Amino acid sequence: MQVQESQLTARDAMSDVVLFIGPTHTLREAARRMSERKVGAVVVMDPDNDQPGILTERDVLDAIAAGQDVDTEPVHAHLTGDIVVAAPDWSLDQAAAAMVSGGFRHLVVCENSDVIGMLSVRDIVGVWSGQRG
Repeated sequence: MQVQESQLTARDAMSDVVLFIGPTHTLREAARRMSERKVGAVVVMDPDNDQPGILTERDVLDAIAAGQDVDTEPVHAHLTGDIVVAAPDWSLDQAAAAMVSGGFRHLVVCENSDVIGMLSVRDIVGVWSGQRG
């Protein structure tokens, strides 16, 4: 049975291999790991926060443009603000609408309090175009 496009969920399109990094790692370390894994975002787990944080390539670029030292700046100082966390049962339409209205390209997917995946615009487009999934 083929799933209708409107029935596709975040779980159907997300990557379940997520890159994690600690809040005190430097921006250079985060950028190096993101480059090695060919991903545009990393999940930052901080035991002092209730939900995960996210550092994106745009956050790193903004820090560099502001003259920050990537060898000393910790990732926790550059996290994307007002992160939106998606549930795995969100429709892809709902996830795409959240990305467009929030002006971002990645959603952390959580089930209860566990990070179970990362959903990117590329993932959604790949599923919708039949190139993935």
